[in-house]
Amino acid sequence: MPKQYLPLLGQPIALYSFYTFSSMVEVKEIVVVCDPSYKDIFEDIKEKILVDLKYALPGKERQDSVFNGLQEINSGSQLVCIHDSARPLVSSGDVKKVLHDGLLHGAAVLGVPVKATIKEANCKSFVVRTLDRKTLWEMQTPQVIKPELLREGFELVNRKGLEVTDDVSIVEHLKHPVYITEGSYTNIKVTTPDDMLLAERILSVNSGVPSD
Repeated sequence: MPKQYLPLLGQPIALYSFYTFSSMVEVKEIVVVCDPSYKDIFEDIKEKILVDLKYALPGKERQDSVFNGLQEINSGSQLVCIHDSARPLVSSGDVKKVLHDGLLHGAAVLGVPVKATIKEANCKSFVVRTLDRKTLWEMQTPQVIKPELLREGFELVNRKGLEVTDDVSIVEHLKHPVYITEGSYTNIKVTTPDDMLLAERILSVNSGVPSD
């Protein structure tokens, strides 16, 4: 089972951010990019939300999935807000901030300053150099882009056969500036069992439920 559908304190991980976005007045529709076999997870709670719900098929790579989701958005949308469903703890406050910056600059992404010392190594695992931590940010989601800008970026990326690791990289290929909105360190991506334990602890603290 994909990690975003694993239960986190009794609820699929993906539903946490799904509920966060669906409760925001700024959000008019949600396009869930998923395998059809997992649609029931969202269909079962469809009556609980007030936004339009649509679906798109996943692609081979992340950028292909985003492209498929982009085809389903309303033509009048001002912004596309792309989020990893494996990030269940994103706050509506941080989402509002990055939406504001995306509208202002055309493209914005949540991120946090890097805490650790980062070193670049060569193929033999020897240190090449130590990077300046003051200029380094860890990228998160959501990543917010104006639809017309994202479409233009996809035209370039697809035409040149480029692979990108995140969504704003598509816009970076257009030489368009991307603004970093400072987010929260609690907006973790659940990838490992340790991440699951951390997410449970954060949720327990926020809800006032004591953790073991």
